[in-house]
Amino acid sequence: MTQPPSIGAPPAPASVPVTATAPRIGLLAHLGAIAQVAAMGVAGTVVFSVLLVLLSVGVGLLPALGIGAFLLVGLVYAMWATAWLEYARVDGLYGYGLPVPPLRSSGRPGFSGWLRTLWQQFADGSMWRGIASSAVTTILGLVVLSVIGALASSVALLFTPLLGSATVRIPVTDTYVGGEWAILVGVLGAIVSLAMLVGAALLHAVLTRAILVPSREAMLLEQARTAGTQRESAVRAGEVERTRIERDLHDGVQPRLVSVGMTLGLAQQKIDTDPAAAKALIDEAHTSTKAAITELRQLARGIHASVLDDRGLDAALSALAARSHVPVQLDVRLPDPQTGRCSRTAEAAVYFAIAESLTNAAKHSRGSEVRVTVRLRDAPEQAVPTLWVRVEDNGVGGAQVLPGGGLDGIAHRIAAAGGISRLDSPQGGPTALEVSVPCAS
Repeated sequence: MTQPPSIGAPPAPASVPVTATAPRIGLLAHLGAIAQVAAMGVAGTVVFSVLLVLLSVGVGLLPALGIGAFLLVGLVYAMWATAWLEYARVDGLYGYGLPVPPLRSSGRPGFSGWLRTLWQQFADGSMWRGIASSAVTTILGLVVLSVIGALASSVALLFTPLLGSATVRIPVTDTYVGGEWAILVGVLGAIVSLAMLVGAALLHAVLTRAILVPSREAMLLEQARTAGTQRESAVRAGEVERTRIERDLHDGVQPRLVSVGMTLGLAQQKIDTDPAAAKALIDEAHTSTKAAITELRQLARGIHASVLDDRGLDAALSALAARSHVPVQLDVRLPDPQTGRCSRTAEAAVYFAIAESLTNAAKHSRGSEVRVTVRLRDAPEQAVPTLWVRVEDNGVGGAQVLPGGGLDGIAHRIAAAGGISRLDSPQGGPTALEVSVPCAS
């Protein structure tokens, strides 16, 4: 799938935010919140201690041949893991319907692409929101642990009269009262402690919702931005497709039809004087006409694949692989079309991405084989499964995106369907194209 050098691929569209549902704030949620917040007081302290150690040691060792850079890279992904766990914890507790922060990818190959990916991961706002929520929960957890200790002491005060103590210590304070006040102080301390635990649970629900759940205005703004990106990609994909059709007609079918017309004209001139030559010219025109019909049929198939609508993506890709000039290993694992299919938009985007990739492989890769893998995957950051595709050839590599080229059309067509595409094609090969499209796009 090698093409000339590129000026870059279009940006991948942002994922559509998931609208948060009403939280489950009941007795079980309160008890779970108290237990989780208390556990975070311990676990969060350990996690943030590790993160601070990675940061301080990484920065300190940067001058030492850049060894600290490895620790700082580990810090970024440790922060992502912490945020991922925080999103999963809060969503499992309250049922907000939060998407977990995804691992970012710049979609660009090479070391510079990896650096860009690392920066995008570090600057990911959802990751930092998860870190902030985890930090707030950890601080609240330390308070809850103290309150739980006070509650235990208050309960213990209820039994001090049995020990005959003359004085008892009030929990969390350094004051003492007479033993006759122990039961009253214990009851009051237990009530206050329980009230503080309930308040901590309510505060946890409010703070996590404020930090992790985007506001309605932010969601609408993100949805508008995503819709704008998809609209621009759809327009660009249409322009690329129109240019391709014009090029195929101008370079293929049109010259052949002109040749047919000239041949028939010569045959008409010779039909009276040289019938044998006229017959040969008519046979030549007939052969050219059949070839033009074949080219038109292939061109129409490139615009609309009827087998895709009739029999599904698996059958359409099998027919596509059978026509490929390069041997194709097809590995498609999708549900039975009779029981359920992805949307027509998603299937069409994936089909034409694979078709263009096979065309590029035949024209440019100089490879002997193409492997096509298609799967239906669950996407934690989306409410619907994702149609995932990987097309890999064993050619010479070096494929890049050119404005108006085939790969440019793939990127915009996938973006218009709400998906993302990633091209990896180092010099020397192999070339791999990965595409992910929401099944219900």
